[in-house]
Amino acid sequence: MPTPADRAPGRPWRPGTQSPAPINPDLPSADIRVGYARCSALRQELDSQLDALGKHGIPRDKIFSEKISTRGRVRPESGEALRTAREVKAHAPHCRVIFTVYEMKRLGRDAAELTALADHLTAHGLVLEMLAGPLPGIYDPTGPGKPLFAFFAAMTETERESIRECTLEGLDIAARKGKHGGQPPVITDDMLHTVLRRRANGESVGQIQPYLIIPTGKRKGRSSSVASVYRALAEHAKREAYPEAVEQAHADFAAMSNETVPEPRTQAEALKSR
Repeated sequence: MPTPADRAPGRPWRPGTQSPAPINPDLPSADIRVGYARCSALRQELDSQLDALGKHGIPRDKIFSEKISTRGRVRPESGEALRTAREVKAHAPHCRVIFTVYEMKRLGRDAAELTALADHLTAHGLVLEMLAGPLPGIYDPTGPGKPLFAFFAAMTETERESIRECTLEGLDIAARKGKHGGQPPVITDDMLHTVLRRRANGESVGQIQPYLIIPTGKRKGRSSSVASVYRALAEHAKREAYPEAVEQAHADFAAMSNETVPEPRTQAEALKSR
């Protein structure tokens, strides 16, 4: 006896369920993409992600975007994008529906969340695509790429935690020296902005460095070193890559700083309390 079309594995039968109409094998199959873009802070911009998704052939009405931290477990536009992808797949099962993001870190904050997303895509027959990052290209959750995806998800979580710890250590060292904030003192925010702007115009760090004059401290009036410029650029790249890790470090440091430590009692006070 032939098995009904609605009795496939993982699809329990319910009374009154209509069998889906058979798919015409002559129908042309195609890739249908649904895009998602996210950044975690209001001061960050989404334009670069939206441009990349648009240039990849995704129409604007199929791109969902939001500014929200990965610390928030509920991200409305992400859920809406996945819902749209599921609906498209349900209406066009003969097509490959691809959930496209710019890079992995736009999807979630840790390996567990990314793995759960991969399972969700697998359950609904969806394919994941990343345009940049450590694993660019199309990822089929049912294919051999699943272990590799899980590995990079774990690496992402490790890098995020490393940035949080480094930022926390920097804040602690600065506080012990009577300073606040993690920015290296020889490179101010204005100097960093100058470096970023001139590099965007094609200048090298070596060309920019002689014009960066240290405004305060023992080396006031002297040019900052090339090493200091590269160090500031590396710290900036970390903050841009994982801003939520930096924000978490600041929040953790503030919480630790607000903890009240009881003053040690003198011997006389100890005797009086007896």
